[in-house]
Amino acid sequence: MTSWAAFEADAPAIAAAARRLLWVPGVGFGYLATVDARGAPRIHPINVVIVGGALLTFVVSSPKLRDLTRDGRYALHSTGSAEVNDELMLAGRAVPAPPDVDRAAAVAAAGYAVADDHVLVELGVERALWAEWSSPPRWPPTYHRWAAAGPG
Repeated sequence: MTSWAAFEADAPAIAAAARRLLWVPGVGFGYLATVDARGAPRIHPINVVIVGGALLTFVVSSPKLRDLTRDGRYALHSTGSAEVNDELMLAGRAVPAPPDVDRAAAVAAAGYAVADDHVLVELGVERALWAEWSSPPRWPPTYHRWAAAGPG
């Protein structure tokens, strides 16, 4: 699994755009696509934080958590704010955050009340796509792509 820190080191321009697009003023926000037990896609709004080099989200007991626990594949999409035309897609695998992740720091970064039973999940980044639109927007946007290096 590729961490946010490794992605950011390997593709700093795309990671910087991702930070801008995920952080609507005051909160990290995007739409998370997961795969349900029948293999069908499912979409969920989520809040994300970056703490200690990890892209994290808190998840309540829900279909979203069951999807991520059973089959960690995800895609995350964000369009930023009304002032930004760019788009972002991240994809990878989600895993329960490892014990060394600072939950208290993630709670502080979240900016909203996080209950003790919310599960902290790390979103590994395997692929990224940033669609950079000109101003005024014209088709096509400039696409910036990144993929984690495969096994040796």
